[in-house]
Amino acid sequence: MSVEKLKIGIVVGSVRKGRNAEAVSKWMFNFASKRNDADYELVDLINYRLPLLGQEIPSEQEEEANSAIKNWSEKMDTYDGYIFVTPEYNHAVGGALKNALDYLNPELNNKAAGFVGYGSLGGARAHENMRLILGELQVADVSTAVTFSLMADFENMSLFRPAAYHEGNAHKMLDQLLAWGGALKTLR
Repeated sequence: MSVEKLKIGIVVGSVRKGRNAEAVSKWMFNFASKRNDADYELVDLINYRLPLLGQEIPSEQEEEANSAIKNWSEKMDTYDGYIFVTPEYNHAVGGALKNALDYLNPELNNKAAGFVGYGSLGGARAHENMRLILGELQVADVSTAVTFSLMADFENMSLFRPAAYHEGNAHKMLDQLLAWGGALKTLR
C-alpha cells in the first residue's frame, strides 16, 4: 500500500525590495526536496499582491483584489503543512506576512507549521510572534526552527551563505513537521 506524500507549502514571507527571503526560501526548498519525503512547493507572497486587510479598495481595483485574495486562500488550502520563512522586522513578523495570514482561517485549521527565520537573532522573535498568530488559526507549530543570522550567514548582510550546521536543525524541523502534519491530516 502506498502512502500519499504530504504537501508542504514553503511561504516566502517578505515582499520587500532587496529581500533576503527569496534566497533563504530557495535554500529551504532545495534542502527539503532532496529528502524526497513530501511534496514541497514555494509560495511567494509577492505573486499575490494582497491588499491591506480592511483597506477601502477603489472599485476599479476591486476585481483584481478579490481575485488575489481568492487565489491566496485556495493555494493555502491545498497544503497539509507549511514552512514560513520569516524575516524579523522590529522584533516581530513582517507586515506582509501578517496581513496575508489575516485573510486566512479555515484554510489553515488543523495543519502544522515550521519556521525558518533570519535577522540579528535568526528571526527568533518573529517565530515567537508567529506562534501566537498561528495558535489563533488552529495551526500546530513545531518546536525546532532554522535560524539564520544576518551577521554570520550572510555576506554583507545580503549574500546568503549559510553555515553547514543549519542542516541539522532543518532535518529536525522537517521531521517534526511531517510527523505533526501526518497526524493532523487524520482530523481533516
